Amino acid sequence: MPPAIREIRMQPSLVQRSGIAVSGSIVQRQPLQFRRVWIDLPTLVLVESGYKILHGEAGSLRVEAGEAVALAGGQSFDITNYLGEAPSYRARWLCWERGLLDQWRAPPGRPQSVVTLGRVAPAFAEAFTALTQSLDDPALPDAVVGHRALEMLVWLEGVGRLLLDDATFAPRVRRLLAGDPAREWRAAEVSGHFAMSEASLRRRLAAEETSLSVILLDVRMSTALTLLQSTAQPVTRIAGEVGYQSPSQFAVRFRQRFGCSPTDVRRDSPRGMVALA
Repeated sequence: MPPAIREIRMQPSLVQRSGIAVSGSIVQRQPLQFRRVWIDLPTLVLVESGYKILHGEAGSLRVEAGEAVALAGGQSFDITNYLGEAPSYRARWLCWERGLLDQWRAPPGRPQSVVTLGRVAPAFAEAFTALTQSLDDPALPDAVVGHRALEMLVWLEGVGRLLLDDATFAPRVRRLLAGDPAREWRAAEVSGHFAMSEASLRRRLAAEETSLSVILLDVRMSTALTLLQSTAQPVTRIAGEVGYQSPSQFAVRFRQRFGCSPTDVRRDSPRGMVALA
């Protein structure tokens, strides 16, 4: 394994520079499965120990320790993280935000939903680390941090477009709700944001086989999953941040959505695979 990959962060973390990128690390000490995890923004995942299996419309993919994969925004995956022979599954991830993507001239070619990068070079891991540190450094101006985020996109030259949801409506609603997942969003408020009637909102979402309530629930659960995996915030605080005053109700919703409990995500001792509901 390259030296740059061995120098891992032992605790989960989450850092963001608004309009540029958000990055996190995951430390998971038992194998877990998560169904229908929505990828909103183009995402880069670098597995550091254990391995990951992704299953999407294009089929299944296994990402080993020391390997990376790029996922286009606007799609969902069933994701399983395994420890393998390691004491824990560890990975780092990076999402480029849309403000930065507007500055990037994507190379020509058809969109690709998944791009496997294989075992990465030490220089790639170093650039990843430099960007992550930059996101959380108030001494660095946005222009410098943005340049480093664009550098990571250059590593993916040939990927083509990284957003797959330009022609659909539901992801636009999802992004609005994700800006404040704890809010009690109402149809009148959401429809007004898109300058349409409530009936038109319902019809547009129904045509894409979803609804406002379904999207809101999934936004809340997806946000909670990210916070559980990539921060040390207490579960009770995470429940409040995604709109649940009752931690027990939050736990029920989370299990219904992902097939495991919030405490399963945080559990320290390894055990058998937590089955999906």
